[in-house]
Amino acid sequence: MSSRLSPGELARLLRQRGEMGTWELFLDDLTRREVLELADAARRRDLEGASEGPESAGKGAATSGEPSEAYVTLKKTALACQACRLSQGRTQVVFSDGTPRGRLMVIGEAPGAHEDRTGLAFVGPAGKLLDLLLASVGLSRKESVYICNVLKCRPPGNRDPLPDEIESCEPYLRQQIALLSPEAILATGSFAGQWLTGRRSPLGKLRGEVYSYEGVPVVVTYHPAALLRNAKWTRATWEDLQLVREILDRGDEARLSLRG
Repeated sequence: MSSRLSPGELARLLRQRGEMGTWELFLDDLTRREVLELADAARRRDLEGASEGPESAGKGAATSGEPSEAYVTLKKTALACQACRLSQGRTQVVFSDGTPRGRLMVIGEAPGAHEDRTGLAFVGPAGKLLDLLLASVGLSRKESVYICNVLKCRPPGNRDPLPDEIESCEPYLRQQIALLSPEAILATGSFAGQWLTGRRSPLGKLRGEVYSYEGVPVVVTYHPAALLRNAKWTRATWEDLQLVREILDRGDEARLSLRG
């Protein structure tokens, strides 16, 4: 795939690849900015002519405005955190990316090298793929998605998070969820899935169901980085995204019913 694709062509390709169970999208041919622009344009095209439809009725329409004072304070506290050993080796804290007004919260495991360098969650090849996955169900980090991780600092060598590191970062994530009050949460990867569901099952057994965290629907799926390594999980991820879309659509229908 090249950056010559039009938004309409991209939207069709995303759906086709998802339905076929393959995401061989040649991500190296696109910069992150190009992916974000294409994904956002594809989403806008998908919603074209629906100014009074479900998307405008939902929380996604209210993406403007400044974050709350409590959110700003929480972020400042996190950026200066020295609570665990990871603070000694980080380049910078990776608090989030996307919009604090997002309908969907995507939660990963921990920052990688790209994230540690930029201070943004889910950048690099995995971030590009995430943006395309979100666009395939009409979502974007610019307008409707908030993205963060269980850990806010990168573990050395991208190793798995340790229990005491998760415990140190846990209060930040709990407050992010409480302050943002998303309509749904997509947990990507084993650590995020297990933390949000309270289950220690393998990821393959966690996905395919809707859980609840403090009243918020939770869907568990594979991390985008895992999809880049193993394409056989693509179809399952596509199904999980459809589940997220169904949750958001039901919320839209309920709001429209109340308005009617």
